[in-house]
Amino acid sequence: MSQTGIPSSKLNTNYKLMNFIIHNIWLLLFVIWGIPLTWFRSRFRKIVYQTDSWIINVKPVFMKELKVLFGYDFPGSLQHNRLRNSYRIYLSVYLVLFVLYFNFGNQAQAGNTDGNAKISVGSTIPGFSLNDQNGKRFEISDVLGRKNLVIYFYPKDDSPGCTKEACSFRDQFEVFRDADAVIIGISSQSVKSHKEFADKYKLNYTLLSDEGEKIRQLFGVPTNLLGLIPGRVTYVVNKEGKVVYMFNSQIKAEMHVSEALKILKELK
Repeated sequence: MSQTGIPSSKLNTNYKLMNFIIHNIWLLLFVIWGIPLTWFRSRFRKIVYQTDSWIINVKPVFMKELKVLFGYDFPGSLQHNRLRNSYRIYLSVYLVLFVLYFNFGNQAQAGNTDGNAKISVGSTIPGFSLNDQNGKRFEISDVLGRKNLVIYFYPKDDSPGCTKEACSFRDQFEVFRDADAVIIGISSQSVKSHKEFADKYKLNYTLLSDEGEKIRQLFGVPTNLLGLIPGRVTYVVNKEGKVVYMFNSQIKAEMHVSEALKILKELK
């Protein structure tokens, strides 16, 4: 029981709910605004293509719809024109939300990662342990403070960007070893998935299975694309166990490798 008389469990639930809303506000806006937009679009397409079938909502035909939407030729009454105008308004706002997210949402997430994240430049890496791709328990304490570390979080095994990043780390393995650095990749897939990924591309370094994403949350790694895609962030850690550099980019997957090498050269 808290000092306010409200059960602690209820306060904790309310806090989790508010935290979810704050961190997923863009996703919620897209979903909420997308519901009426979907309804308007469905009615609009049925009129344009002169059908009552629901299949028109998923049918990959767009040219006639676009011509009618942005042109003046619309088969219908004043009521139909009002429907088109409403669809235009909802679609325009939806597109504005989309542009605002990619201009400000990602920047806000990046700022949160650099400023308010649990792990940032200057932080000491906390102790943790996870299973590697061979099912063996990996203790970060075995290398922390003894080696330079390159810890990179990636979204998913065998996805295009993650494969490029993983193979780039593989190809530069000897260079990292010469810099006395250990490469550690972390994602939420299973040990089996990591094993298949490592075997398929002959990855010669450690992949850790963070099922439940506890370590990702411990580091404060952000998400991308409305919270739908786990973030891609690399941490360079010196032999004192402190983070000396962070690189956050979902798109520039291979640049994580070059950035890490650049910093490691400066540590020599």
